[in-house]
Amino acid sequence: MVPLARRTLIHEWRRFLPSGFAVAFSGLLLLVQAALVLGIFGSAAVYVRKSGGDLWLGFPGTQSIELGRPISAQAQLAALMDPAVARVEPFNWLDGDWRGPADKGGVSVFISGIDTRPDALMFADALTPDLRARLNEPDGVIVDRADLAKLGLAIGGQAILNGHRVRIVGVGNGLRALGGVNILTSLDTARRLDNGEHAEQVAYYVVKLKDPAQADAVQARLDAQGTAGRFQAWTRDDFARRAVLYWMFETGAGLGVMFLAFVVVLVGAVITSQTLMGAVAGSIREYATLHALGVGVRALRRVVLEQAAWVGAFGILVGGLGTLIVVALAQRRDVPAQLSPMIVLVCAVLVMVIALLSGLAALRTLRKADPALLLR
Repeated sequence: MVPLARRTLIHEWRRFLPSGFAVAFSGLLLLVQAALVLGIFGSAAVYVRKSGGDLWLGFPGTQSIELGRPISAQAQLAALMDPAVARVEPFNWLDGDWRGPADKGGVSVFISGIDTRPDALMFADALTPDLRARLNEPDGVIVDRADLAKLGLAIGGQAILNGHRVRIVGVGNGLRALGGVNILTSLDTARRLDNGEHAEQVAYYVVKLKDPAQADAVQARLDAQGTAGRFQAWTRDDFARRAVLYWMFETGAGLGVMFLAFVVVLVGAVITSQTLMGAVAGSIREYATLHALGVGVRALRRVVLEQAAWVGAFGILVGGLGTLIVVALAQRRDVPAQLSPMIVLVCAVLVMVIALLSGLAALRTLRKADPALLLR
């Protein structure tokens, strides 16, 4: 009966092709949606994932970078006194008001004050040493290439940021932040741009360990000291995860994404089941012939379910190829989209479940596979 299922699919491919494309379209929607979710919400952790370092020190309870508050230099001292720490680098984060060309008006931006040394930790994976060195120019800033149009300026353009004149000295890739434009400056420039009462303090310290395997132990020791010093320590992965989960669930945006994913699965299951039921109904006389020859209904059900599994495999393959094309086009247009092997696997399982559920729904059509049908 198993070869029969495959041979039927090959021989009657025109009947089952709509089902395959329905599954493929469902898979494409799921994967593209997952890629956009990972890309958009993943940008909340761009500060952490694009940077080196093994630990982050910040204000207690901070859930995302933009929620940080200035902390005392006691956090830096506590980290430097730990024998497992190799270096500590300050990172200043503050809000900014960008005033560019008159036709663009004001733009709310995020200011990142970073170390300009060639081996600095912040944005180590996004900035070349030459690009980082340009920040040594007084009031020089770097923005993401995709944000130039939003700011209305090109390299060399000048604007007013927090009441100070700044100049774009370079552009980078992969610097876009969730919720606003990310402006990179040197630590000195960031201090001049900070109009608040904590201009001499920073929001975070990035810690590089001699042995990254000791991250959990060092984090626990620094956390214990941070109770009195009003700071908290997180491992690099933990802090990145906190930022992503905060934007996904605490802001309510994640609930909308999950609801949309449920709708995609539901619509995909309904459309696929209808097309698969139509394909099975079109072959009902063949199933009635097999039944008349002594093939039981249980065996016919196995044929239909295997056909559904093959339709699901076809849909996963076609949908996966379509997703690769769509994601590649999106990335070329600077649309935040990315995929991970785990997400691809989860989506593939969901697509196969849709196909098998559709096969179960199509089993009802076999009730009409009565040998008496051949006499009509």
